[in-house]
Amino acid sequence: MSVMAIPGTAALFAWLEAHAVNLDSEADLAAELLPRLAAASLPGVGVAEALGGVGGDVTDGVKAIAAVSERSLAAGFVLWGHRTYIEYLLQSPNAALRERLLPDLLAGRMAGATGLSNAMKFLSGLAELQVCARTQGDRLTLDGKLPWVTNLRPQGFHVAVAAARENGEGALVVSLSHEDPGLLRSADLDLMALRASNTAAVALSDAKIGAERIIHPDAGAWLPMVRPAFLGLQCGMAIGLVRRALAEARLCLGTKRERNALAAPLGALGAMLAEQEGALLDGLRTGAFEGRPSALFRIRIALADILGHAVGLELQATGGRAYLRSHGADFSRRWREAAFIPIVTPSVLQLKEVLAAEQPA
Repeated sequence: MSVMAIPGTAALFAWLEAHAVNLDSEADLAAELLPRLAAASLPGVGVAEALGGVGGDVTDGVKAIAAVSERSLAAGFVLWGHRTYIEYLLQSPNAALRERLLPDLLAGRMAGATGLSNAMKFLSGLAELQVCARTQGDRLTLDGKLPWVTNLRPQGFHVAVAAARENGEGALVVSLSHEDPGLLRSADLDLMALRASNTAAVALSDAKIGAERIIHPDAGAWLPMVRPAFLGLQCGMAIGLVRRALAEARLCLGTKRERNALAAPLGALGAMLAEQEGALLDGLRTGAFEGRPSALFRIRIALADILGHAVGLELQATGGRAYLRSHGADFSRRWREAAFIPIVTPSVLQLKEVLAAEQPA
């Protein structure tokens, strides 16, 4: 599926190009961002038409996030969080919850936030769950915190949360709402970049919900099934940013000497990107990553490494102009954006720790 073939994307991309620096450095356009993404139908990419989407599969969602991230990583980050929450509903056995929430999510009237970064670390043995749930009659009461969640629009959001059962009977995944008593959203985190992403913390104190909000009753069984989409969609951010850095580096090459010096490394990085992107999309289509998550971890690590080299080459090609405010605003934004990719959860370091632990002693 070509993202550019979807009506409205050309206008969206023009707006993102014009406001990318602002979306990165300020929060004043944050309220506009999700509705504009939804007006171009991008949250519905990879969602069946019968459910209100535009069709395709999760690989098309990766492509949509990559296309947005080429223009603005803040926008790509928001789309990733929103689309990933939608994916949770698509893979949930709770059809009633999906049918109730999906229309507003696809239309951008309500935001979706993944909230499962801590759970993905838990799944790999890197952290304990930070939310606990206890049963009181036919309701659940949740306590704990989510220190970093994206797309928590003050205008309204749903957030997925993994919670350990107090009685030790494993964990479950639920959906909470901004309207739930006992849920407190912090002020936006004071980020050095991506400031229009509505990234904040969530504190839960005696937050009560009914069983109709359970996304899946067995987090241990369900999280490995949804992890490929979580990480695969996340990889779309790096793919888009690499593409843009390489394209900008090529545009900056002036003299024949410069072209000769950088043509080979630019070509090599382009080939490496194509190889990793192909492996990612193939693994998502075949379902191979459910049984072999380490293969997906290696792709995520490789994309972050490629990105580091790509922005470095863009800097070399741009030269001293990169340090002039009149010329370098977009480059400095991409430099900050690229610094985020290795640390977004699960971070490159955490994934390397998991892979190292799998090696025989």
